[in-house]
Amino acid sequence: MGTPGIPSAPRWWAGKLDVEGLALQSVEAAAQALNVFSGTPGRFSTTPELTAPAFDSFGHLRIAGRKPQGFAPLSGFRQTADGWIRLHANYPHHEQRLLRALSASTAADVDRKLRSMAALDAEAAIQEQGGIAGAVRTRGEWLATEMGRAAGSGPWIAVEYPDGTTSGFGLQDAAAATGAGSGAGHGARDLPLAGVRVLDLTRVIAGPVATRLLAALGADVLRIDPAAFPEIQDQFVDTAFGKRSAVLDLGAAANRKDLQQLLARADAVVSGYRHGALDRFGLNPAELLAARPELVVVTLDSWGSAGPWSSLRGFDSIVQAACGIAHAYGLEDDGGWRPGALPVQALDHATGYGVAAAAVRLLAARLRTGLGGAAHLSLARTAEALFSLTGTQNAGGPDNPTSTESPAELQAPEHRSVASSYGELRYVGPPLLDAGHPLDFPSPPPPYGSSRPAWL
Repeated sequence: MGTPGIPSAPRWWAGKLDVEGLALQSVEAAAQALNVFSGTPGRFSTTPELTAPAFDSFGHLRIAGRKPQGFAPLSGFRQTADGWIRLHANYPHHEQRLLRALSASTAADVDRKLRSMAALDAEAAIQEQGGIAGAVRTRGEWLATEMGRAAGSGPWIAVEYPDGTTSGFGLQDAAAATGAGSGAGHGARDLPLAGVRVLDLTRVIAGPVATRLLAALGADVLRIDPAAFPEIQDQFVDTAFGKRSAVLDLGAAANRKDLQQLLARADAVVSGYRHGALDRFGLNPAELLAARPELVVVTLDSWGSAGPWSSLRGFDSIVQAACGIAHAYGLEDDGGWRPGALPVQALDHATGYGVAAAAVRLLAARLRTGLGGAAHLSLARTAEALFSLTGTQNAGGPDNPTSTESPAELQAPEHRSVASSYGELRYVGPPLLDAGHPLDFPSPPPPYGSSRPAWL
């Protein structure tokens, strides 16, 4: 028997883990939070036909008729002397750190060096230089590590309130149908977050997916990017619908006044950098809540706030390699066994919808109490939720072969189009129904860095 309020999860992606269940429940968590906030039970909902394409929004996107560029050539799986490792080098500064760690200058150099190193040694060497890599571990190997144990502790959404009390939501708890609460009481088709100001300090996928949904719900979302490390354009286009975009060097003394003015009038702050990376700018959640107890703060990172990797950089693909997902999806081919990956970047997207759910739940609580709070999620914790949802901590082992069930075919998604400064965009909308009507984004992605760092 399924969780109340969650549509049934046919298997539309082949594989050993219940990615469909993770997708539907994470989106339903956002829907249920919105129902509480709006004071209208059942107003927001989702379907498999909306959720499946939303979890592959980058794959469906077309920019002036072309497919967006995916992983860079140096990103991906590479063989080592004793196994496999996954690299991430999409950003130029990450590629430079990777090459420096391996004393390499070309892809051929990287391959040659890695084949002479053990996977764990290569992982450590790259991490020490600020590069991003994860050795491909079995599920058992991950659970035997201190980091693996830390990733599995605590709720999916951990919450702390200004008075120091804590609570949390598991994936299924957050997705369960709830009562109306004491929401804002908007009309059925009014956008529930109209007038809410969200300071978006996120990059890549998970955080921007969250704030993209908040923008679709009416929030004024202002995304701030660092001047020194511009976002990858195609990635920005996919996740910046409905937002405004500014570039600001938070470390420059001349910009501190801008940041303080933004924080003084924000309703919510969403940050998506590695754990603790923004603390030096006064953006630690505890410090923010001490200054403004009514503020809503949601943070996400790759590895969580505990364990030896908590301050390391990471991405969905690297978490998959480390925690056992890549091993579970490994396949034999003519060249022998090689690791695999989830059919979509589900850790990113599911975490993103969890972030949105957390922000909306805290905004709803603020309507009742006048106080905000802080919530935290991580990609590694979402991976643990996926394993738990599948019903085994050892998915992919010899006792859990690939499902022979044929994936269901879903109805083709509705592709929408809009003119933008990047050319005509074809895209899929948010994975929510509002009173039975599909939600859409209010505007196309803006030109990168085109807005002042100020509220409307």
